[in-house]
Amino acid sequence: MNTVIRLVKASRSYGTPPVAALDSISLEINRGEFVAITGASGSGKSTLLNLLGGLDHPTTGEVVVDGLHLESAGEKELTLYRRSKLGMVFQFFNLLPSMSVTENVELPLLLRGDAPAGVRSAALAMLDQVGMAHRASHFPHQLSGGEMQRAAIARALIHTPSLLLADEPTGNLDSGNASQVLEVIAKIASLRTTTVIMVTHSDSVAAQADRRIQMKDGRIAPEAS
Repeated sequence: MNTVIRLVKASRSYGTPPVAALDSISLEINRGEFVAITGASGSGKSTLLNLLGGLDHPTTGEVVVDGLHLESAGEKELTLYRRSKLGMVFQFFNLLPSMSVTENVELPLLLRGDAPAGVRSAALAMLDQVGMAHRASHFPHQLSGGEMQRAAIARALIHTPSLLLADEPTGNLDSGNASQVLEVIAKIASLRTTTVIMVTHSDSVAAQADRRIQMKDGRIAPEAS
């Protein structure tokens, strides 16, 4: 497999005097890998995810995803990157409450400029893949937490991104719903067409990944065997 993500001595500091959230991280991730990032609160997990998502820039160093240097990319390049190559799933779902489940899932395709004629059928097909076809016409307030997260995953995948970033996707769910959501993510990862990077506090969730990266004090700890 070829390298799709490469960080070279990437650091991110905040405040005055500066405090390092990430401290000279160098890392390579191959296309199609399922990687879990673990560590205590404040270890740098979410900061790393934000750099990979183009939501923040490193203070120093390089962050390269699929050939694009995110540390120097302009806003237009980053917007195109997020719309075409990136899917993101968050702990708190971020579904738009005034839109149905189907309309939420359609949104990335409409923002990308796809023809509306094919958008609805694509959204319904994706909802079927994540086991949410029976909830397609419902609104977020009518769903359980697990159902909202599966809808959020469908929205993140509708534009067939090459990279899926998941920030504590099971952290706000009970064990039953968490298991269902993890099953969906593992199924996506098993296809090897999307690189999946998941931040989690859970050892059992991390154990499902191909590889675990442990963060501590803004650095990468030795990888578990």
